[in-house]
Parts: sequence; structure tokens; C-alpha cells
Amino acid sequence: MSTNKLIHGSHFRLESIRSLRWLGRLSLALLLSAGCAMAQAAPDEYRLALDKVAVGQLPAGWVVAATHPSGPLAQWKVGVDAATSNQAKVLTIERIQDASSAAFNLFWTNQVAFQDGELKVRMRANSGDTDQGGGLIWRVKDENNYYVARYNPLESNFRLYSVKEGARSTLASAEGLKAAPGQWVELRITQHGQHIQGWFNNQLTWEVSDAQWPKAGGVGLWSKADAASSFANFVVRHAK
Repeated sequence: MSTNKLIHGSHFRLESIRSLRWLGRLSLALLLSAGCAMAQAAPDEYRLALDKVAVGQLPAGWVVAATHPSGPLAQWKVGVDAATSNQAKVLTIERIQDASSAAFNLFWTNQVAFQDGELKVRMRANSGDTDQGGGLIWRVKDENNYYVARYNPLESNFRLYSVKEGARSTLASAEGLKAAPGQWVELRITQHGQHIQGWFNNQLTWEVSDAQWPKAGGVGLWSKADAASSFANFVVRHAK
């Protein structure tokens, strides 16, 4: 065999070895990436990741709406909370354009179908003369049909309502729950079948049975009239 053929054959084998090594490293990287994605993914849990949303924008898949509005919709935006040391992002109702007492301001998504499990959020009441605060909505059929649990610091109560065809009816209420102006509070709901429980700052405040909205529906956030509030750490956990 000639020297040229030997050199060419050696070069070919060397390139083949390099290609195999590169493919091996690529395969390992893909496996590790898939493993990380699987480790980070939680199919039974949804978190609203505001850190991935640009300031002044809104999360994809979410919509601004209202229950029987009589004017322009409230303006919701993602912003930086200057009151926190880590400059965390929060979702805020920046401007109320319809302050009528009958208007319920919604920010919700139908891309997360919730029936049984847990929802929670941190909420801070920023302003409002007629109303303050806000809360969670779930099993949402549309802007006129859903469950809502809200805290109002003006009334010092945490209440559960059903909104059906725009009409709100009280299902449960806990009174005497005070929070200082500008204080963050945590609201948490669990529902399994007809059984609904509500927590205010990790304290169980009420539990009721109700069958008005038995099917899975969307989830979101809520305020009333001129209540402008901020929200953070919105989490949905589906029952296993």
C-alpha cells in the first residue's frame, strides 16, 4: 500500500473518531437538557413567571376582561416593585378606567384548565375609595361565570362568591381580617369536587360545599370597581 493511501486512510479514521466523539457529546448534552427540562417541568403545577415578561407588557395567553363593564377596561401591566429589595416583578392594575361599583375587573387565562386542587396568590391593595383589594377566580367559563375569593382591607373580610351570568352571590365570609395599608397578604383556595376551603395568610377561614360550577375552567385574578392592586406568586396546583 502506498504512503499516500496510508496517510489518507489514517486521516479518514481520525476524522471518523472525531465525528463519533462529537456526536457522543451532542447526544449527552441533549440527554442532559431533556433531563433538566423533565426535572424542572411540573405537569401538576402552573406558575405565572413574571420575570420572563418585559416591563409594561402582559403574560402571553392571558386576557384583560370585565364583568358587565360600563366603560373602558382596567389597565394591567407587569412592573418592578420598587418596595422590594430584589426589585421583583409584579402584576399591577395601573389604571382604573371604569370605577362603577358594578364593574368587576378580570385578568385571566383559559389555557390553564382547573377543576380540583389549589390556587394561591400574594396580593397588595394599592388604592381605592369604593373598594380595595382583590383575589382569585377559577373554574372560569367566561367573564360572567366563575368562582371568586377576594380580600377587601376596607371591610377587613375575605369572601367567597359565585358569579353567575354576572350576578354575584355570597357563599362564605370571614370577618375581622385586618392588614396594614400597602401590606402583602396571601390568599389560598383549595377545591375538591364541591368542597371549597379558603386560607388568609395560611389561616383556614372558611369551608363550604357548592355545586354551581362543577366543570374545569380557566383561572385568573379579580378586583372590583376602583380597587387597584398588585399581584405576585400566582400558583395553580392540580389534584393528582
